[in-house]
Amino acid sequence: MLVPALEDDLRSRGPVLVAFSGGVDSGLVAALARRALGDRALAVTAAAETLAGAELDHARRLAAEIGIRHEVVTYSELDEPEFRANPRHRCYVCQGLRMDRMLALARTGGFATVCDGTNASDPGPDRPGLRAVRERGVYSPLLEHGVTKADARRLARAFGLTVWDRPANACLSSRIPHGQLVTLPKLRRIEDAEAELQSRGFRILRVRHDGDSARVEVGKGELQAAERQWSEIEARLLELGFEGAALDPRGYRTGGADAA
Repeated sequence: MLVPALEDDLRSRGPVLVAFSGGVDSGLVAALARRALGDRALAVTAAAETLAGAELDHARRLAAEIGIRHEVVTYSELDEPEFRANPRHRCYVCQGLRMDRMLALARTGGFATVCDGTNASDPGPDRPGLRAVRERGVYSPLLEHGVTKADARRLARAFGLTVWDRPANACLSSRIPHGQLVTLPKLRRIEDAEAELQSRGFRILRVRHDGDSARVEVGKGELQAAERQWSEIEARLLELGFEGAALDPRGYRTGGADAA
């Protein structure tokens, strides 16, 4: 009964604009909205400097797969001094900028509700980005219906969405330790470095930009492969402009940008 309840809920709130990153959660919400509302649902991807080009391409492909109308809204996060300063509440600033654009587009487009992909596994003691979402009245259907991350993957798989097992991702600024400035050259260097690792088959990865050096995290099951290729990876990172590079033997973990 979960899917009918979600669809009925979205239908009652239509027309709906979905803040759409192309991940499994927003992808599932977009699919539910499309099923419930048809062309009265719109997926919108926020394309600021912290979104990698490959992520935008992926979002476009997923929207086409779902069959939902899709638009891209562009703006600059780096025009906001508070964001560039990279405080510990950076995600609050980032999500605020993002959702303000979504709400403005919803007003001009006649959408009654803006939804996002927050799920029931997301809330925690230090999630400033979620506070920005709540303060703006953005509706989180997965959270409201108790859909966990595991549930979202299961439902996305049942819907036949190719994104169902895609690793979680975050904006490129999350690779820079809090307190260190976010700049365009850093973001592009991170993007290029992660593209190199993805081209080598790594699925779970982060390239942390700490000072002028790179610290590479990959999934624990991929560490041996990274070690075997490290001399080539390191050389490429230095070519991209990092002054040093190291492979983190602890592997990927959330919050790793601030780990010593």
